[in-house]
Amino acid sequence: MTGKYKSRLGALLEKPVAVLGRGVSGRAVVDLLDHEGIASRIYDERAEGGAEPVFSLYEARGHHLAVVSPGFAPCHPWMAAGRAAGCRLLAEMDFASCFWEGPVVAVTGTNGKTTTAEFLAYAYRSIGRHAVATGNNGYPFSRMCIEHQGGDAVAICEVSSFQAEMLREFTPDALLWTNFEEDHLERHGSMRAYFESKWNLLNRLQSGRFFAGPSVCSWAGKLGAKWPDTAQVTPPAEGTYPPDSCFSNASQRVNLALVRMFWRAEGFPVASLERAASAFPGLPHRLRKIAEVDRVTAWDDSKATNFSATMAALGQFPEPVLWIGGGQLKGGDVGGFARALAPRVKNAFLIGESAPRVAGEFQNTATVHRQCDNLEDAVRRAWEAAVPGDAVVFSPGFASLDMFENYAHRGICFESAVLSLKKHPHHR
Repeated sequence: MTGKYKSRLGALLEKPVAVLGRGVSGRAVVDLLDHEGIASRIYDERAEGGAEPVFSLYEARGHHLAVVSPGFAPCHPWMAAGRAAGCRLLAEMDFASCFWEGPVVAVTGTNGKTTTAEFLAYAYRSIGRHAVATGNNGYPFSRMCIEHQGGDAVAICEVSSFQAEMLREFTPDALLWTNFEEDHLERHGSMRAYFESKWNLLNRLQSGRFFAGPSVCSWAGKLGAKWPDTAQVTPPAEGTYPPDSCFSNASQRVNLALVRMFWRAEGFPVASLERAASAFPGLPHRLRKIAEVDRVTAWDDSKATNFSATMAALGQFPEPVLWIGGGQLKGGDVGGFARALAPRVKNAFLIGESAPRVAGEFQNTATVHRQCDNLEDAVRRAWEAAVPGDAVVFSPGFASLDMFENYAHRGICFESAVLSLKKHPHHR
């Protein structure tokens, strides 16, 4: 490791660095600081693992720099305390970028960014380049700085709007923006603010290497953002797609086209990308058939945490489905979502915090629905209602944190419930 970070952080490191949040990213920051011999102090309201439970103006004055986990909104009282004390506030990804010496490709979007980032890293490795997907996928950039620094490693940074809105030091060499749809309004308050949080990534770009899906260009026009002359926009249905792969799903096709456009611009052979796309195994909990019993299929799409993802998933089925959905509310037009869902849903089984709200909207559309006690109850009732030829689709449309640790935990619970019923198929 060189002393590159010293010129960027300098005197900010003369006092211990405050780390706000002891989650996955916060622990990675502490480990990176330990690795570099830099003192730190961690703050977390749960006061676990030696963390301090309070970060007021008094504590903040003991630091020049505070590194902030993505869960902290800019209006959080601890952020206000840091600003009042004159602390420099950096997002975890921003802070880690001060230590990273290799190239960085940023990937963002409302949907598809994890698959795009993981596939791009996979494609790099398929041609013998060292590349790792990091960031919002659960592998913090700070952790990558410890484990993959040196040589020609490429950091494929998946960046959420929560991570993007505070960026000041992060300077990617290229940016891929998959799409833009309604999401996270409970945090950002409006579509404009949500868009601007991601647009901040474009302001940090070090070159004109910007690649975007068509919905990004469309929203930029609606919101009056100045579209860069050098931007390359993916046609909605560009190129071919390997059969029997995750890219045969229409919602993933634009993502492959986006990577293909970037790949060409980098001068890599397109044939190598096509081979990688055919071999890429895909990621779990993204519209995958997990069981079939008596010609009833069950599909796990737990990663669908917003309305557009659920609509895209249900659009893959030629007939209305038995839909299991619901979860933590994130703002947005629930009524519009219910109206759009109605023609695609034969019967709905609703769970979580949003269930009463969605049920009320379904009353207005005459959609058959039922509020369920939990996910296992919803699976059982959907199985009982199904007839041969039906698809039971778990594509929640809402966040998972009201009932589960994350979307992956939610998906595992769904699969477990389905497989349990499969062993005892007395559902009709």
